[in-house]
Amino acid sequence: MAEKQVKRTDVNVLGEFGLIDHLTKTTRLTNRSTKKGIGDDAAVIDNKGFLTVVSTDALVEGIHFDVAYTPLKHLGYKAVVVNLSDIYAMNAIPKQITVSIALSNRYSVEALEELYQGIHLACKIYNVDLVGGDTTSSPKGLYISVTAIGQGEKDKLTYRDGAKVGDAICVTGSLGAAYLGLQLLEREKQVFLANPDMQPELEEHNYLIERQLKPEARKDMIALFAKNQLVPTAMIDISDGLASELFHLCKQSNVGAFVEESGVPIHPDAQMQAINFNMDPITCALSGGEDYELLFTIDSKDIEKVKYLPDVYIMGDIVEQKDGVKLHTKGGNIHPIKAQGWNHFEES
Repeated sequence: MAEKQVKRTDVNVLGEFGLIDHLTKTTRLTNRSTKKGIGDDAAVIDNKGFLTVVSTDALVEGIHFDVAYTPLKHLGYKAVVVNLSDIYAMNAIPKQITVSIALSNRYSVEALEELYQGIHLACKIYNVDLVGGDTTSSPKGLYISVTAIGQGEKDKLTYRDGAKVGDAICVTGSLGAAYLGLQLLEREKQVFLANPDMQPELEEHNYLIERQLKPEARKDMIALFAKNQLVPTAMIDISDGLASELFHLCKQSNVGAFVEESGVPIHPDAQMQAINFNMDPITCALSGGEDYELLFTIDSKDIEKVKYLPDVYIMGDIVEQKDGVKLHTKGGNIHPIKAQGWNHFEES
């Protein structure tokens, strides 16, 4: 039986502006603050008294993603979500994004259509408008840069430098699963390279794989904060690992932290897979990264509000800076926490 011929259109057939028109022809604007989107020299945004919040992240092939096991639709979705997570970490609401890509001649128009399917899906789910960007060529691989633009109220915006002694340390969701999902994908890639006839064994690991390939930003938490009249004293999203982000927050706030191991949420699937890999689950949770959950602190008077919020866990307290950043283990020991999260400039 003959294999189905896959259509492949060279991007040069369309040219830069034709490619932009082709990939964004289905773009629709939904936010009132978006006055002008794609099609002019610049987007126009009217925030009417709200403070504008802007964040940019870049994803580079071979550094942040591997197309051997990352579907381009998932990649487009993730590229948007990781930027929106930064806006939510400010206790703000994302409204617009711009997307710039650089690509080698290895990528066809059809491949970019798949990438933009994921981008458009994320825009739809998170109610943001795609308002601009750029495309250019690259000598190697694929590069994606997304800028997210949000708006927040002056008295509700939350920074990293507001934590104070006595505040409770909270985290959303669960940690470590994305890192373990990556380890699974890398393992199966090596198996395939050694024997292309071997099929990947991933069916039993859907949760871990999805946490790596298709993460979600915690839009729901910002809505819960507003509903319960809760404003965190400091907040940061967990992209480089819980330990690393906790150090960032403590450094900016000039404080220390005392974390209870029993308070760090780890999904049962992540627990089991860490053990299967002969890894310590708490180490995966502290240093794994790419969870895109929210790490935040709250004033002690707001603890009752937080206790009953779904998917929020109180895992420790803010202490004096001189006391450092430490972990109280389930075995009763106290250890300094080391920031061993993702290093963007580490040689592979």
